[in-house]
Amino acid sequence: MQACPVNINFSSGNLTHWDAYTGNNRNGNGPRAIMERYDSTVQAPGGTKGAVAINEYSISGVGIQIITSSSFDYFGGFPTIPVINGYQYNYSIKLGSTAVSTSNNGATGGYIRGISYRINVPATPVGQPYTMTYAYAMVLENGTHNSDEQPMFSATLSTGDSIITCASPSYLLPTLNNTVEGGRGATLDTAAALQNGFSVSPRLSPNLSPDPNGLGGAYLQDVWTKGWREVTFDLSPYRGQQVSLTFESDNCIPGGHFAYAYIALRNSCAGLLISGDTLVCIGSNVTYSIPALADATYGWDIPSSWTLTSRGTSSNIIQVTAGNQPGLIIAKEQNGCAHLLDTIKVNSSPPGVGGNLSGDATVCAGNNSSPIILTGNVGNVSKWIASSDGVVWNDIPNLSNNYTATNLNNTTVFKAVVQNGTVCAPDTSSPAVITVDQKSVGGLVNPQNINICDGQSQGGLLTLLGNTGGVINWQSSTDNLNWSDFNPVDTDSSYAVRGINVSTDYRTIVKNGVCPADTSEPASVQIFHVPFPQALSEPADTTICYGTTAYLNASVTIGTSYAWINTDELTNQGNGVINSTPYPVNAQATPLATTDYVLSIQNAGCPNSLMDTFHVNVTPPIIVDAGRDTAVVANQPLQLNASSNDSSGDTFTWSPGTGLNNPDIPNPVAILGPEISTVKYTVRATAASGCYGENSIEVKVFKTKPDIFVPNAFTPGKSINNIFRPIPVGISSLQYFRIYNRWGVLVYSTSQMGQGWDGTFAGKPQDTDTFVWMVEGTDYTGKIVAKKGTMVLIR
Repeated sequence: MQACPVNINFSSGNLTHWDAYTGNNRNGNGPRAIMERYDSTVQAPGGTKGAVAINEYSISGVGIQIITSSSFDYFGGFPTIPVINGYQYNYSIKLGSTAVSTSNNGATGGYIRGISYRINVPATPVGQPYTMTYAYAMVLENGTHNSDEQPMFSATLSTGDSIITCASPSYLLPTLNNTVEGGRGATLDTAAALQNGFSVSPRLSPNLSPDPNGLGGAYLQDVWTKGWREVTFDLSPYRGQQVSLTFESDNCIPGGHFAYAYIALRNSCAGLLISGDTLVCIGSNVTYSIPALADATYGWDIPSSWTLTSRGTSSNIIQVTAGNQPGLIIAKEQNGCAHLLDTIKVNSSPPGVGGNLSGDATVCAGNNSSPIILTGNVGNVSKWIASSDGVVWNDIPNLSNNYTATNLNNTTVFKAVVQNGTVCAPDTSSPAVITVDQKSVGGLVNPQNINICDGQSQGGLLTLLGNTGGVINWQSSTDNLNWSDFNPVDTDSSYAVRGINVSTDYRTIVKNGVCPADTSEPASVQIFHVPFPQALSEPADTTICYGTTAYLNASVTIGTSYAWINTDELTNQGNGVINSTPYPVNAQATPLATTDYVLSIQNAGCPNSLMDTFHVNVTPPIIVDAGRDTAVVANQPLQLNASSNDSSGDTFTWSPGTGLNNPDIPNPVAILGPEISTVKYTVRATAASGCYGENSIEVKVFKTKPDIFVPNAFTPGKSINNIFRPIPVGISSLQYFRIYNRWGVLVYSTSQMGQGWDGTFAGKPQDTDTFVWMVEGTDYTGKIVAKKGTMVLIR
């Protein structure tokens, strides 16, 4: 192991031991640039000792900055302190900023920022490697200048007056050099940029570049980024000499486009180092890498049982799948600056196998115990886990293959987590399910107190409520001390009391799963040796047409009084007193909707009543539409149309049959002669059930020819004569009816017969005034009838 120079990797969190400079590249980059230098032997702010930041040359903004806390670059999204193939860099430096100036004279212009370190190479044997590794990432704004004037980042390794070319790369956005020196408009060589590892940022440059076409506004503003890469070089050929390592980022030479870069250095100078795990899990995918060398060739060897999964070994990074045998990973890389070799010994561990759990059981909630045993596992138990919902799993700190689940209150799934060594992912066992039955709860028998009279065949139903578990049998007792099981067994949750002549208590035995049985709260049945009321009723259910009467009849054979529970639309109810039996009850109900009428009969000495229900179903009313009243002229055919709301298919009958071509259809034609002045037709629609509905239409017969009659005045807002409308007689269709005010403005128009004006215009009532009307229609013979005139609106 050979030590690196002090603070070579910024481990002091500052620029101590580094030279630095910022400058103006109006005259170009390199030696011609105007520079302000910061010597490594001088304290900050004049030198670099203890310095953590240096401002841009002659303007505000930081141009060189030590980074000790990682974040993410705004344009590239990469971390500002890298982790590369498992190696964690602790510090980095940001070289440059987004500051620009488009002036080409004076102290402004584009900017350069650089840092340099003088390395005294140990005077040890030449064959012993003395390597240094740095990582870089960069952000370059496309200036569309010729390539040698584009923003760039460079690393330079020099000794004396010579540059070690193989260790001195530079990076820029290449263009096709199709513009004059210092000008813009060169075309970016996108294919070359992508091939060199650049990608375009989704964020635009904050600097508004002038449009070379003179159209104004922003032009291009594209920013390209290159994420972290590593570079290694070997200084062993320069034993006993001093070399300089320099990093520099330059804006474009005209100055209007920025460049900045991040640099991080490793803290080892001991030669090539392979990054990657030395102990891995069999079958896992593993990455091994070495720092890259510029223009280098690479070679790798892996253990024979391992498989190469990357495309080849001609890269500084390979991916392999670990085999089951140990061996060596050997890496070789070579270029004009280095010929390096490193070997690491690797081993593999078999993955764990979760195994199988035995011990599925069913227990009762509360005080319980269930042993679970793990077998067939490969590896050691790291913990157990449990879940009662399959979603949330709780850790159990148990490292053995045996576990006893105790005092569970809910069904729970258990698994063992097994891990073989430290590098393989853990595996879980098959599950063991401890099913938990909740404790039996007897509940209560409802109602808890009932009375039964002699001959009672209803009202003695007992029902179990509030239980947990199923009924395994009923029990009865006449003293509430000694209980007898039902024989045969009855597992129903309801029981109809029958066949007893003494008061008796009843309860159930309830059992849930494996839990002990529990008994319910009992119900008490009291026997009264008095006859239960009896009656014969008819009809139990009946259907009537809307508006008709249902006859509710009963004959009481046992009872002393009665009452109706519902008396709506009920007549002939009687006085409720039964003087002798059999006693007739004959009520009449005329409900307008389906209704239940309940007859309650009592017998003195029996606490229970006989409740007899009459269900009266009322069919919906049949609503008939016969049409609107109308007027015709003598001998004009009038088409009648009747309809109803009943969809079952009604039959229609019109009366009287005067002038009708067929009174037994819904749409007869009427022809009325001059001898008739008025006819009122009534139409009946009859459903299949026999229910019917009726409606009427009145037809006036005029002795004139077809005409349109229009009133000469109307009074809107009053109770009568409040709509101004034409009265068509013998007219089959209306072309228009229009009303104009005295200024010729149309205030109302319609083509619908029967419609008219309410005296408003644009939502406002019109004042008393004279209006002009015009009307045109077609009579039943096809002739046009047109009229016009005036009328007076009266308020």
